[in-house]
Amino acid sequence: MARQVLLFVSLLSVRAVFGQVSYTVPEEMAKGSLVGNLAQDLGLQTKRLVSGKARIYTRDSDGYIELNRERGVLLVKERIDREALCRKTTPCALHFQIILDNPMEFYTVTVQITDINDNAPTFEKGEMKFKISESAITGAKFVLERAVDHDVGINGVHRYELKPTDNFSLKLHNNADGNKNVEMVLQKPLDREKQEQISLVLTAVDGGEPQMSGTMLIVITVLDANDNAPVFTQPTYKAAVTENSPKGTVVATVTAADADEGSNGKITYSITNTLDDVRKVFKINKENGEITLIGNIDFEESRRFQINVRASDEGGLTDSCKLIVDVQDVNDNDPEINIMSKSNVISEDAKLNTVVTMINIEDKDTAENGKVQCFISDNVPFILKTSTNNFYSLVTDSDLDRERASEYNITVTCSDEGVPSLSSSVTLTLQISDVNDNAPVFERSSYEAYIVENNTPGLSIFTVKARDADWNQNARVSYILEDSSVNGVPVSSYVSVSADSGVIHAVRSFDYEQIKDFQFRVKAQDGGSPPLSSNVTVKIMIQDQNDNPPQVLYPVQTGGSLVAEMVPRSADVGYLVTKVVAVDVDSGQNAWLSYKLQKATDRALFEVALQNGEIRTIRQVTDKDAVKQRLTVIVEDNGQPSRSATVIVNVAVADSFPEVLSEFTDFTHDKEYNDNLTFYLVLALAVVSFLFITCLVVIISVKIYRWRQSRVLYHSNLPVIPYYPPHYSDTLGTGTLQHVYNYEVCRTTDSRKSDCKFGRAGSQNVLIMDPSSTGTMQRIQSEKSILDEPDSPLELIR
Repeated sequence: MARQVLLFVSLLSVRAVFGQVSYTVPEEMAKGSLVGNLAQDLGLQTKRLVSGKARIYTRDSDGYIELNRERGVLLVKERIDREALCRKTTPCALHFQIILDNPMEFYTVTVQITDINDNAPTFEKGEMKFKISESAITGAKFVLERAVDHDVGINGVHRYELKPTDNFSLKLHNNADGNKNVEMVLQKPLDREKQEQISLVLTAVDGGEPQMSGTMLIVITVLDANDNAPVFTQPTYKAAVTENSPKGTVVATVTAADADEGSNGKITYSITNTLDDVRKVFKINKENGEITLIGNIDFEESRRFQINVRASDEGGLTDSCKLIVDVQDVNDNDPEINIMSKSNVISEDAKLNTVVTMINIEDKDTAENGKVQCFISDNVPFILKTSTNNFYSLVTDSDLDRERASEYNITVTCSDEGVPSLSSSVTLTLQISDVNDNAPVFERSSYEAYIVENNTPGLSIFTVKARDADWNQNARVSYILEDSSVNGVPVSSYVSVSADSGVIHAVRSFDYEQIKDFQFRVKAQDGGSPPLSSNVTVKIMIQDQNDNPPQVLYPVQTGGSLVAEMVPRSADVGYLVTKVVAVDVDSGQNAWLSYKLQKATDRALFEVALQNGEIRTIRQVTDKDAVKQRLTVIVEDNGQPSRSATVIVNVAVADSFPEVLSEFTDFTHDKEYNDNLTFYLVLALAVVSFLFITCLVVIISVKIYRWRQSRVLYHSNLPVIPYYPPHYSDTLGTGTLQHVYNYEVCRTTDSRKSDCKFGRAGSQNVLIMDPSSTGTMQRIQSEKSILDEPDSPLELIR
């Protein structure tokens, strides 16, 4: 079997390869027969056909050819009958495309089907009858039916034979369409008296190997004289008809004349076409030769018809002519959009000019009616590029962004240039797949959160939130606490971050007095590959809680010595006895202190200023007032609930030191007695509460745990800076005294006549009674005041 191969390959700039290859095979080949080695002819490797999922694309429903990817060859899939496939059309060919993916390529393949001599010539009728007058002159012509041979070329009808040839001979006329008109010519006059009926055999022989033939019987009845045949006014008529014209439309009228009279001059018209469907589309009025439509005319199926018309008189004489009917095209076919190959998903990082879909457009109309222009919807990052005639490629025209548009519905519309214009459209749905090109973004540029001190470990403080515009795994955000330190301690010992939710938890219990605020950074990282991240600064503000009682700085409470303030009996109303100095390491209103007189030997003699703790006389001191005065002052802060501390202030009402000495010697003994009484009371309370304390073992354990946690926080030794309300004076920056009054006691040789001088600020006389001494009162001079001692709490007073 000989095959002819024609290969033509062209490369285009749209990233798809186009080529053309042609093969020639005979019809009626067995199923599975080799058509051609496609891989070799196209210069492709068989593994490329397999990896590219090579396949045949054809618009026809019948698949005669199949592709074997592994061998790279084309095979006959179904038996090919050229006559059924193409009828008389030559050359007869199958056209299809080979499509490959990754990257997209397509090649046009043409398989030309050659004819073999598998059909014998046949006549439509097995017998044809003529009535011929005996007066027919020599040379009279009689049109015979042509034989039909479905083969073409040399395998078609090659010659005709007529036997016997006593009275008639054959004459053939070649038409422009390649067919032959067969005429029987009278060579010898007929004699009805000798032979009333003549039988002839017409044989049609084709030119194939082996030759095949068909026969038809011709029966001639010899009639009496009719010596004039009909004659058409012209041998060829021309007409035009528009396709889709309604049935009954008059196409043309042919006219013939017969010189005879009577029945011999009556003409009958008929259509003699036998090779095509002319008689299914047209009919002729036997009486007047008017030709009308009886079927549908489609320009796309037949563009021209040749109608053979015969005029016969009653005497059997005939004449013939032909009518050429040209079919005019109208725009009655919408453009057909055929998707050759397409991608349903494309990555958002696809490069420019990436081929997404390949489209083939076909319009069966011709001229302007068949010219098609295609366009796509606006505002999409794609364009249509023309690759070859009626082939388009949809390619990317700009960068894709899934976060801006995750799906595109691209409408491709194709319109022809007919009037009115016809169009068709198809919508392509294209999904944009995600790549990790967006880092998580926090809802705020920085965060601040507040937590009250003494919190329980594990308490949720607040939540940081970041969003990622990507999708699926690329948008899954994890939160990470970045490594840093707070006062030399890793920040992870202060807080933790939930990786999934971004919730920040306190790892420990905070103490405002040790640390007031700290900050750290949280990183949000997505699940892409490679992952993208961003971070944000978080500042935690510790809020104060009233967890510290006031601390009394003055007067100093000592266990071994007794400190007393001396008030002369000549003191007036409002005399400043002393001032209670206290601080609270809390802040804000938790550090606002107030002073109250809880107990006093004589409540009518002294009062305590609510805000500054100054103890003053509220009446004139008299001789009846006891020398020994004991005041209990309570100091409360302004927290909720409030905390307090108490201090005992001993006051000596006397004008001389010997008087004070004698009184306070007993006072020390009373103090020891009171101390012993307090001890026994506490002991009795401890015994009574033993069972209660046992029940609270669990609570005490929790307290011990919190104490241990606070010890860890206190290691930083941060300075305590208490806060005071307005109008409170400063004691070394933190005190509550507005003024400092200093006085010194001057004694003469008569100690009962000592007097008191108010001096400049800088020192104050106090009495210190040592219970272990022999009763001698110690006097501290102003030059060696307690205020001058660096370690004395009174040094804080300015």
